[in-house]
Formats: sequence, structure tokens, C-alpha cells
Amino acid sequence: MRAIWKGTISFGLVNIPVALGIATQRSDPKFRTLDSERLEPIRQQLYSPGREEVVPREETVKGYEVSKGQFVVVTDEELESVAVERRRTIDIVAFIDAEEVDPVYFDRTYYTEPQETADKPYALLLTAIKESGKVGVGKLVLSAKEHLVLLRPSGDALVIELLFYPEDVRSKAEIEARVQAAEVSDAELKMARELVESLAAPWEPTQFENEHKRELLAMIERKVAGEEVTEAVAEPAEPAPVPDLMAALKASIEQAKDESGKPAAKKPKSGSRANGKPKSKPKATSKPKARSKAKPKPRASAKKKAASKSG
Repeated sequence: MRAIWKGTISFGLVNIPVALGIATQRSDPKFRTLDSERLEPIRQQLYSPGREEVVPREETVKGYEVSKGQFVVVTDEELESVAVERRRTIDIVAFIDAEEVDPVYFDRTYYTEPQETADKPYALLLTAIKESGKVGVGKLVLSAKEHLVLLRPSGDALVIELLFYPEDVRSKAEIEARVQAAEVSDAELKMARELVESLAAPWEPTQFENEHKRELLAMIERKVAGEEVTEAVAEPAEPAPVPDLMAALKASIEQAKDESGKPAAKKPKSGSRANGKPKSKPKATSKPKARSKAKPKPRASAKKKAASKSG
């Protein structure tokens, strides 16, 4: 793992040397802005509308907008005077229940790897956190900024979650008030629970594919091969509001059962067998055919034949 930060996890008087590595990365294709005539990348320049010219970078300063169009200039020295201490520790200040943290607070994930000679204390902390069901909350200085972090187990590894501060998370009070005012009947709730159960499945990330990325790369390959791509994807129609919620829930449950291979239980129709195969109906005819009566064989002759075969 490529380490972007090295330091220690500190809780109580225990210090565990660790290294952080980025846990995720986007793999979507990236595009550059090109000159349409020369097909060369275009450089972005710092343009001043007031001066009506490009400004060299050495003639720029940092400014904070205090009101519309009004800025206060802040120098690098002034920023340095309030910089956070560049400490190399992840200070765990509390252990809390994992479900208390709304995932909306998660910003970015880092894998935490033990440095040399730290495998045992690392494993000890990991096991203790797993068995307690808790996660650690602490502070970390990264890229000259102090971050609120959460230390949690992920399989047999510890990961650090950079968290948003409360002021960075937008309020959902208005949404909650509207939802709390909505009335849901017991019948609707029962159907909704049944729909959730019909769509329940184990989490298998490999079953999901970035379909847009696949189609985008395939289109690029066709263009490299000299093909012309002009077909546009039609905009899907906007779904109409549900006029009958119960009917929509029932239809959704039936669809989910069909897609999962679990047919919905139906009452057998009249004239059908228990196994679902309908009975064959006799063909209608204008006149019934006369049945030929087969002459029964006498039982005595049958016994004689059987005796002669056995002899």
C-alpha cells in the first residue's frame, strides 16, 4: 500500500505506529479540453475582467469574501500564524456505538496499515474494537487541516473515515417535518414491508457493474477503430405519479417475485391440477361416437395359458 501519511494511533497511553493509504479511487474515463483545430490540450489562464488581461500567478493573492464583492486579503504568513500543529498522531478521544454515526458524515476512507513491529498492538486494538462493537472518534491533522475521524474495523483491518463537521452537513429538518406529517395506514406499511422482504438479498458488490463506464469505453474504442458514432440515447419518460399506492405496492411485489424466480402464490383455477398443469378438456363434437365394447376374455383360459408357460 502506498502510504500518504505515517504516524501513530494514540488512545490512553498506547501508541501504535501506522501508515494511511487511500482506500478508494475513481476509475471513470477522464477527458481533456482540446483546441478543436490542433487537437492540443488548452491551458487555463488567470484572467482579470477589470484589467482585461491575463494575470501572472505571482501577481495574485488570497482573499476571503466578507460580503458581496468585498474581500479581505490574507497573506501566507497570516495563515501560518493560525495553522494547526503538524502532529503525527491520530488521537482517539472516545469510543461510541457505530450505528450512532449517520453515513452522511463520511467523507473519505483510508486504510490503516501497521508499521514494522506494530502488528501485535494493531491486532490487539482491532480485536478489542470488534468485540466491543464500538468505533473510535478522534482528530487527525492531514494536509495542514485538522479532521474529525472515525476509526472502525473492516474485516481484519482498521480503517480511518474522515468525517464532515456538523456545520458541513446540511439540515434535513424540513424533509423530516413533511414525512412526519404524512399518514401511513397499517395495510400500506404491511405491503411495503413485504416488498422490502421480496427484494432482500446479500450484499455482493461484484454483482454490480458501472454500465455507463463500459458503454463509454466501448464507444471510444469504436471511434479509435474509425467508426462514426452519432446515435443519441433517448431521454426516458418521467414516471407518472402513483394514483393508487396499494395497487402499485402489490404490482411491485409480484414483479419482484417474478424476477427472483419465486412465483407468487395463486389459488388454483377451476379445472387445474395441484401442480399447476391444467386438465385436458375433451374436444367438443356434434355427435358422440359409439363406443366399441371389447369382449372380455374368459378367466379360465387365461389361467390355463399361465400354467402351460410355467410348465
